[in-house]
Amino acid sequence: MLTLPTYENRLEPYSLIGEALTPRAPRVPLTRTAFAAAHVVSDPLRERDPWVGSPAVDWENTLKFRHWLWDQGLGLAEAMDTAQRGMGVDWATAKELIERTMKEAKAHPLKPRVACGAGTDQVPLENLKTNDDIVAAYTVQLEAIEAAGGQAILMASRALPAIGAGPDDYADVYGRLIRQAREPIILHWLGDMFDPELTGYWGSKDVSAASDAVLAIIESHAAKVDGIKISLLDQAHEEAFRARLPDGVRLYTGDDFNYADLIAGDGKHYSHALLGAFAAIAPVASQALEALAEGDMGTYHKLFAPTVPLSREIFKAPTRFYKAGIAFLAWLNDAQSHFIMPAGFQSSREIAHYAEVFRLADQARLLSKPEIAEERMGLLLKLHGIG
Repeated sequence: MLTLPTYENRLEPYSLIGEALTPRAPRVPLTRTAFAAAHVVSDPLRERDPWVGSPAVDWENTLKFRHWLWDQGLGLAEAMDTAQRGMGVDWATAKELIERTMKEAKAHPLKPRVACGAGTDQVPLENLKTNDDIVAAYTVQLEAIEAAGGQAILMASRALPAIGAGPDDYADVYGRLIRQAREPIILHWLGDMFDPELTGYWGSKDVSAASDAVLAIIESHAAKVDGIKISLLDQAHEEAFRARLPDGVRLYTGDDFNYADLIAGDGKHYSHALLGAFAAIAPVASQALEALAEGDMGTYHKLFAPTVPLSREIFKAPTRFYKAGIAFLAWLNDAQSHFIMPAGFQSSREIAHYAEVFRLADQARLLSKPEIAEERMGLLLKLHGIG
């Protein structure tokens, strides 16, 4: 039994339920594409001045977590915002991460699908003043991803809102990038709750107008667009948007609050997944999608239902700090050996949050090594003066 803090500033006893799922590969092929967006782990022995410069990555633990996801039949979204792009992880580190990950993925027996984030973050924002500047910056990363053998995700760039780009600018920039890509790409619409500097993406603060703008881009290049990931945390918008997509273009939900209903679909349309939440709930995600593929909707919803409060806690406002909760759960489940993140990001959430994540993860059957989880939660509590 542990004594855990609450949001009411009290200490309360908590005993583990102990009914965790055993992580495993699905028994049948999945009927949805499912990418889990993974985080990065820092090396506590080599890290110097963690708030300055490139992080000292713990490659063993970082790659160990990716194998843990792949072993459960999930794909990987690599070097995305979950990997702290622009919040502690620079392009030089991301490029090495992509190259190392792709090498590991090619050797993995399940041959997992990997899509990698291409952005503009190797160039200072003040130097990205024109469409040509932005295309050139994206191109460097796009070519690096293709050289490593990965599929490209064109991440939302802070540079476009910064220059006040309108819909025509987005059409120009994305059209040029899509045309030059070797293979179909995935677009990326990240809401301002994840990154305030992306407010007004696609050229308008009005979501309806922004939707029209990006759909026009997709329709103009449908053969070269695999899909679009939308992270606006708005189920009704996503359902309406995906119904307008051209045939063959996927909607990858990035809605970490409403993923269960969106993936299940409405009988006519459904979403695939590209989710940071799936990195946190991998055993449930894998086995729920297995149940969906087997037509067992009762098990699908029974597995996913208790993960929703957990995901809402991990992605609570300020939402951009959600990466810490994903790394915390990876540590509790022994998918990594410590809880140190680039730029000391583990300090971005408070101890009451981690205590609540611990409770909710247990109730969602996600603490697969309960003795280790309890020991590590106890260590974190002692660090915060609770013992």
